[in-house]
Amino acid sequence: MRKAKRIAVLLAGALLMAGAGAGGAWWLLRAAPPAGQADAEETVRDAREYKYLDLEKIVVMLRGSAGEPLSHYMAVDLVFKTPVEHEKLVRQHLPLLRSIAVKAMSAYTMEKATLMSVEQFAADINAAYAASYAADRTTMPFAEAMIGKLIIE
Repeated sequence: MRKAKRIAVLLAGALLMAGAGAGGAWWLLRAAPPAGQADAEETVRDAREYKYLDLEKIVVMLRGSAGEPLSHYMAVDLVFKTPVEHEKLVRQHLPLLRSIAVKAMSAYTMEKATLMSVEQFAADINAAYAASYAADRTTMPFAEAMIGKLIIE
C-alpha cells in the first residue's frame, strides 16, 4: 500500500509539473506576436525618413526673486525632427520657432528651471509649439522638438 501511495504522489507531482510547463509555454507563445506581424510593424514605423534640424544658441534670462542681485541665464540648443518633405518649411519657420521658445522659457524662474528635467523642458517647449500652431490653425511641419543642449547659469 505504501508503494502504491508513493507512486501515486510521484505521478501526481509529475503531472502537475508537466501541466505547469505546458501552461507556461502557452503563455509565452500567446504573448509573442507572429513572426510576420513584428516585421510589418517595424516597416510601418520606419516608412518615413526624417531629417534633424538645429536651432542653436537660444539664450533667455531667467526671472529671479525680488531683490536678487545676480542675473541667471539659460541657453538651449533645439533639434527638430522633421519629415524630409517638410525640411524647407521648417528652415523657413526657424525665426518663428526661436521666438516661441524664448517666450515659453522666459516664464521660468531660476528655482523652477533648476528643478526641471530635460524631458520636462522638451514637453513644455513642444506644448508651446503645439499651442502656437493651433492658434494659427496650421499643422506643425515637424514631429517633435528635442533638447540638444541645456545650460543654466
